Amino acid sequence: MDKVIFKAALFDLDGVVFDTEPQYSVFWGATCRRYHPEIPGLENMIKGQTLVQIIDRFFEGMDEAKKEIKRGLDEFEANMSYDFITGFRPFVASLHENGVRTAVVTSSNDAKMQCVYRAWPEFTTLFDAILTSEDFSESKPSPDCYLKAAARLGANVEECIVFEDSFNGLKSGRAAHMAVVGLATTNPREAISPFCDMVIDDYKDFGFGQCRELLGLTR
Repeated sequence: MDKVIFKAALFDLDGVVFDTEPQYSVFWGATCRRYHPEIPGLENMIKGQTLVQIIDRFFEGMDEAKKEIKRGLDEFEANMSYDFITGFRPFVASLHENGVRTAVVTSSNDAKMQCVYRAWPEFTTLFDAILTSEDFSESKPSPDCYLKAAARLGANVEECIVFEDSFNGLKSGRAAHMAVVGLATTNPREAISPFCDMVIDDYKDFGFGQCRELLGLTR
């Protein structure tokens, strides 16, 4: 049997790399209340799903609404603040120094990522791969996206750690049979703890050593 090592760290984007979830809650909260007041909390239910899946499931037959939502979201994302979660960049740097490969695995589409690249031209240098909604057919909580990311990085599932904040994302990592670190940036610690192996508030006091311990490896 091959020796297990910590080979890949797989990151969701919003609420995990960037502190953007509070901004999205404003946009989707207003949107859902406008079009679906009969489903309170819908903005929380859709986290981790692609825009196409959200539109197809909750706005079927609402052609004008679809156009307005897509147009509004494009404008919103173009003007968002993309601030890194505390400690994220030093954490990723330490992973690379220790030979760990990294990937973004997001339900965001390429148009959204272009906004990210304009805000941070060096963003692509932080990761070995970036997978968006165009790269997988099934969205979270399906494990499809994380399994494809692991394959892209040449890692087995037991060699990966998933970093997620949403319930759909956490379930996706679990379904992929990977170790899962939950970030309490979007939901309370006690709410997400049943769906992950460890909960952190940010990356300030979290590093390579804790990742190895999570995988049951010695220092």
